[in-house]
Amino acid sequence: MNSDTIAGNWKQLKGKVKEQWGDLTDDDLTIIDGQFDVLTGRLQERYGYTRDEAEKRLKEWESTLS
Repeated sequence: MNSDTIAGNWKQLKGKVKEQWGDLTDDDLTIIDGQFDVLTGRLQERYGYTRDEAEKRLKEWESTLS
């Protein structure tokens, strides 16, 4: 997943992000605002993932959207 994909579809994706990662708050989703790096960072904070792990999980999640 790249930043253009997230930013361009953020309104549609944020509900799905919340379903997948329920520990993210509405405030988190507002702050993320479609920014890949911020989403990655929030996943690290909320779930204790390493950066590589967060990116890997985002890619796995993205593959389920198709």
